[in-house]
Amino acid sequence: MPFPISLAQFTGFEWDKGNQGKSWVRHRVSDEECEEVFFNLPVVVAPDAAHSERESRHYLLGRTNKGRPLFIVFTPRGEKIRVISARAMTRRERRAYHEAEKASS
Repeated sequence: MPFPISLAQFTGFEWDKGNQGKSWVRHRVSDEECEEVFFNLPVVVAPDAAHSERESRHYLLGRTNKGRPLFIVFTPRGEKIRVISARAMTRRERRAYHEAEKASS
């Protein structure tokens, strides 16, 4: 599946006080798990046009190192990725992710 943006262009992550630990409090997803997902293939990345009014946002479907399926919203900040939120995938998102897994095999 072609990516609207290339994840290879990024050199790391940007965490600010407002977002650091936020997904843990709301959804029990650690910042470390968020970062892992970007490196575990396959990933599904798409623009989040509905929420891109003030800044370019994207969502990503992927798995942690332990196989936990996550939905992550992020925005590019120069060469860094700024995670906005992360949570477990819904049933519909898991189906879309499994289709992407099949297509990449």
